[in-house]
Amino acid sequence: MNEPHDPDDGTRRPSTAGAVEHGDVLLDRSSSSAAHDPAPDKQRTEGRAGRFWSGRRIPAGIVSLVVLGASGLLLYDVAAVRAGHPAMQWRRSLADELAHRRLDDVWVLTGASVAAALGLWLLLLALTPGLRDLLPMRREQPDVRAALDRTAAAMVLRDRAVEVSGVQSVRVRMRRNKVGVRAVSHFRELDDVRADLDTVLSTAVGELGLARQPRLSVHVRRPAKKG
Repeated sequence: MNEPHDPDDGTRRPSTAGAVEHGDVLLDRSSSSAAHDPAPDKQRTEGRAGRFWSGRRIPAGIVSLVVLGASGLLLYDVAAVRAGHPAMQWRRSLADELAHRRLDDVWVLTGASVAAALGLWLLLLALTPGLRDLLPMRREQPDVRAALDRTAAAMVLRDRAVEVSGVQSVRVRMRRNKVGVRAVSHFRELDDVRADLDTVLSTAVGELGLARQPRLSVHVRRPAKKG
């Protein structure tokens, strides 16, 4: 808890710590949300590193098998009709249904909606890189590309955070554009713990060597009081 201030004292220390009452538990919180740029420009290596593209092997394989099977079956039926054999029952039934049903029929609209959804899904897979768990790293060599797993990066930042004095536990959520850190401090002033976390984690984020530096958001609170 913060020490009481003398109301007549004109030099008060600024504090971002506050008390939030939640039921019967009183929690102290201190937060910081700012964009950190720990690496100076002169120490950075020029060169852009784009995201890694997924091979999409499973969706591509499924689509290929479906198209191959449907086209093979249709080609066999057309060849059989050309040879003088009757068309398959499924093709005759499909032709009759399409000839008698109106465009505003429920089944026609449902089939069109499913086909449009599948088409949009395939376009989305084709136009997006995927592999969101891989964070591209800066390219120091033109012919070398590297990436860091998001879970591994979060574990590195968590190990750095627990080394700060006063930190009891830490949760790190690593995203492409933002790093969310929530720490629990059981002693020391919350502002001091937050300041140390800001310094340590901003340096650690810079040392990860990511191509795009994420913003750092740090929140510190007291553990819940029992009883």
